[in-house]
Amino acid sequence: MAANEPNERLTRGMATRRAVLGDAHVDRAQANTTAFDQDFQTFITEAAWGSVWSRPHFSKRERSIVTLALLAALGHEEEFAMHVRATAQTGASADDVLETLLHVAVYAGVPAANNAIKLAKQVFAETETANGKDRP
Repeated sequence: MAANEPNERLTRGMATRRAVLGDAHVDRAQANTTAFDQDFQTFITEAAWGSVWSRPHFSKRERSIVTLALLAALGHEEEFAMHVRATAQTGASADDVLETLLHVAVYAGVPAANNAIKLAKQVFAETETANGKDRP
């Protein structure tokens, strides 16, 4: 394979990444990629999106819920907010997000869940305003 030629995992990963995060998000990420982070972008597209997110056992909704729980528990606010926005594509509902964060409260701590609930509410409010939809 020639240098810079996409491999199967990269191609599959990019398709999954676009399906979950949306074309606009991925296009912005691609536009902001530089020589410095090109290898990192390729790595996350292949590993996270082409390998893990593309596996058939969990649905995108189930992977979304697991991802939200982990990101909330670890306090990764920007990634958490990005994945709350992605629920519009994954099929995870606002109720799914709330149930996930109740689990986070029990298993990872109330402060982590409290912060994540605040972020989820902000994202859902922004989404509702931008799309005119009735998400809490």
